[in-house]
Amino acid sequence: MVDVAGKSETHRIARAVGMIRMEAATLALIRAGHAGKGDVLGIARIAAIQGAKRTAELIPLCHPLPLTRVEVEFRLHDSPQPAIECEVRAETVGRTGVEMEALTAVQVALLTVYDMCKAVDRGMCMDGIRLLEKQGGKSGHWIAAPTADRGLP
Repeated sequence: MVDVAGKSETHRIARAVGMIRMEAATLALIRAGHAGKGDVLGIARIAAIQGAKRTAELIPLCHPLPLTRVEVEFRLHDSPQPAIECEVRAETVGRTGVEMEALTAVQVALLTVYDMCKAVDRGMCMDGIRLLEKQGGKSGHWIAAPTADRGLP
């Protein structure tokens, strides 16, 4: 693990995003709340928070962090292809950033959507997972350049 003992504790924020593409009928099922396993987005939100909290257990050499906030937002898109976009904002006051927690939370949320809907749509595809922004620490504030490859309006 990287030695962070000499770093100052600062308020740190990271935002990450990703999406899962699916058939229109699958998105309609999720939107209507009729998935066989229950409330897909509600369960995916809880899974994202759990994923953020357990990041250090999943990623070797990742420091365990005392998270002060994990916010999960879902946006449903009908076009150009049916998809659910997940954005996570993770925060801590600590000596190292929360980028890995935000990215892990997005991945776990999308995997949960897949798990809950795979019986009706095994062809779902997760992509566009990336860091959008980080704040705090010695390197300061960083914002990702806009991309046109996300396939969203």
